[in-house]
Amino acid sequence: MDIALCGLPHSGKTTLWKILTGTDVPEGARVETRRGVAKVPDDRLDRLSALFKPKKTTHATVNYVDLAPMEKGAGKTDNPILTALRTADALLCVLRLWDDEADPHPEGSVDPARDLALLETEFLLADMDVAQRRIERLEGIVKKAGKDEDKRELELLRRVLVHLEAETPLRAAGLAAEELRTLRGFAFLTARPLLVAANLGEDRTAELGAGAEAFGLGDLESRPGCAFVALSAKIEQEIAGLPAEDAAAFRADLGIEEPALDRLIKASYRLLGLISFFTAGDDECRAWTIRAGTRAREAAGAIHSDIERGFIRAEVIRWDQLLEAQTFAVAREKAWLRLEGKDYLVLDGDVVHFRHSS
Repeated sequence: MDIALCGLPHSGKTTLWKILTGTDVPEGARVETRRGVAKVPDDRLDRLSALFKPKKTTHATVNYVDLAPMEKGAGKTDNPILTALRTADALLCVLRLWDDEADPHPEGSVDPARDLALLETEFLLADMDVAQRRIERLEGIVKKAGKDEDKRELELLRRVLVHLEAETPLRAAGLAAEELRTLRGFAFLTARPLLVAANLGEDRTAELGAGAEAFGLGDLESRPGCAFVALSAKIEQEIAGLPAEDAAAFRADLGIEEPALDRLIKASYRLLGLISFFTAGDDECRAWTIRAGTRAREAAGAIHSDIERGFIRAEVIRWDQLLEAQTFAVAREKAWLRLEGKDYLVLDGDVVHFRHSS
């Protein structure tokens, strides 16, 4: 899963990226595209690992991409930032919510609703440009050949352009699943799931649990394909340099229940409709990421395509039942370990062993 960070200059975007990926970027370093990997925290996997004491424990991961700040007018050109954003599974927009005379806001004042509108306007303009170019080309193709599939695509793109000109992001345009599949190749930015992070100052820790409406962002959290998290990158940066016990005590003193990484990843999983299942044993305990609603045979493919092709059955047990049973043998005696076929819908927290032919 790739999540691309975007934001206006001086939003704290790179500071957040450093916290998420544990990567150090020297102050004043040249702006460039940076990629980093974050381990997905999962207490369930940790507890399974404590039970089995495997040679290896492997958490799921999320790739975070840090890009140069967005400038006004970026959506009107073939901007490399937008090109990079188009390859991401979701966009993480970082909004600045602190004042600092030594580091002034590029727009002259702190206004998260305005900043988000500026970013979304650039996305809309970029998508309009893509749609208009394809429509112009298709009109010529249809005039010459008139194939039905080209006519359908042209009609769809004309409707897309109407939505964009009305400033409606495609994630909120009510397009059918089949239509969205048709449009996938265009990588429209406004069709991407949007996670908004309100980056607060160190003096606003009491607001870290607040929703989008508290920061003037209205009904953001109820909009299709959108999610919201309030955090303080500056505080998280301070905590990141502390030993684990001191970090936990510091968070407790500030009333921060979970690290920003945990909350961002959970919000990302919900936004993208992702879940985790586990494999567990003496060699390795591992978390695997799949989309909710994935059938057992396709879930096996997350491990290896050969297992998917040779799928026979899946042995399934809930993670907490396995912890209670302590061993797979006891789980079988209690009839908690069950056999499922290829059409079983794998659930979040399932521990699965796939039987397959070689």
